[in-house]
Amino acid sequence: MRLPIALAALLLATCAQANPGPNGDELDRLLTEKGLLGKIDQVRQTVSTKASELVLNAMGFLGVPYRRGGNNAETGFDCSGFVRAMYEQTVGLALPRKAAQQAAATEKIDRAELQPGDLVFFNTMRRAFSHVGIYVGDGKFIHSPRPGAEVRVEDMSISYWKRRFDGARRVSHSADESPAPTLPAAATESQDNRPDSKLAS
Repeated sequence: MRLPIALAALLLATCAQANPGPNGDELDRLLTEKGLLGKIDQVRQTVSTKASELVLNAMGFLGVPYRRGGNNAETGFDCSGFVRAMYEQTVGLALPRKAAQQAAATEKIDRAELQPGDLVFFNTMRRAFSHVGIYVGDGKFIHSPRPGAEVRVEDMSISYWKRRFDGARRVSHSADESPAPTLPAAATESQDNRPDSKLAS
């Protein structure tokens, strides 16, 4: 059983058996007794470190040109190729190739829950999840936008992105996974049938 599931089960069991109004000290004591408090902090630190590494790695590619179907810095990136490359290089996780597939293979989260390293999706081609970027914090995201442009950071609150926001997703991974696991590709759209557009994934 994975640690996050075990922790959630323990917390639910604790809440179900607790007297009304338990304080944080009781929960900390119980988690300490079970040896889980240190593990929770370790998991939190690992996730935070990986997200920071991911964002810093992505920032190192600012200025790399857009290239439809591109997935490396030498030839250029499209949006989903950029996201996939950043996750594979930094976290060792191979996401599906297309933006819609990445959305389908990751955990839906509310916009208010966004943390650096989460994925943000936009409808830029009159279809859901046609563009993806990596949230960097402070309402901004990094992405490879369109032909003729380069990897850059943009503000999600500007009207263009605000109107087209499709949702946020979190990539689930744990520290005990083997290198470069591949998430399933749920969408079946092929790479070749994407229309040319201002913002292709």
